[in-house]
Amino acid sequence: MIQRADGAFLLAQRPAGKVYAGYWEFPGGKFEPGEPAVGALARELHEELGIEVRRAYPWLTRVFAYPHATVRLNFFRVTEWDGEPHPKEDQAIAWQALAAPLAQPMLPANAPVLASLALPAEYAITNAAQFGTRQMLARLERRLEHGLKLLQVREPGLASEQRRLFTQQALDLAHRYGCKVLVKSLVPGADGVHFTAAELMRLQARPTQVLAAASCHSREELERAMQLELDFAVLGPVKRTASHAAQPVLGWEDFATIARGASLPVYAIGGLKRADLEAAWRAGAHGLAMISGSWT
Repeated sequence: MIQRADGAFLLAQRPAGKVYAGYWEFPGGKFEPGEPAVGALARELHEELGIEVRRAYPWLTRVFAYPHATVRLNFFRVTEWDGEPHPKEDQAIAWQALAAPLAQPMLPANAPVLASLALPAEYAITNAAQFGTRQMLARLERRLEHGLKLLQVREPGLASEQRRLFTQQALDLAHRYGCKVLVKSLVPGADGVHFTAAELMRLQARPTQVLAAASCHSREELERAMQLELDFAVLGPVKRTASHAAQPVLGWEDFATIARGASLPVYAIGGLKRADLEAAWRAGAHGLAMISGSWT
């Protein structure tokens, strides 16, 4: 997934003579025997588009069964390259903006990938118990004014009625700015629900018509999130936090091991700040989920 700084990403149209000729897809190709994924990525993009990859991050791994073959797709996000992409194999190419009508027809395997691509790099989590509800709403509005697009209302420290009122206020405020809001239990107007790891392991089917996410701390829990085809998962803690000082942490190495090959976007969480985004991408994360880090 080759993406410019303005968010637009590159699509390529399969040429005549290939299976699904005329369909649009992300540029790529096949592994050669013994070739590492990053090497295959660099070679294919040079052969197809004439560019030299400078920076690429592991992202998603999807398996899809076409009538003619079952394919395992290793997606990378390519953010820096040398050269201007140009077709070298008789294929058409086009830059696609997320907000624009999508090029058609698209290969069927790409539908969930496009949904994942639409998720922002930051998943902010409210902390009214620390700041107070009025101050939390003020901080939320400041972040919304600067483009925050994904929020979880999580307030176990508030009394039931206070939590209900704060949740509704946060929903109304966020929706004025086009920000999607996930809650712990679905309420009218919420865009989705976020499950704890324990709830995830008991869950038999994901809710429909809304976003569904879950917290994970192990590969077993992440596998369950993938089986249920949740929209994304949050994995951690990556670093030690003041509120959970005695809890074991993953660190980036274990995070990368657990997240490797995930079929859904995985946000890193636990003592993180926006400056950790580069490290998170290198470890295979989609982005950062933050409590304190989102409001400082």
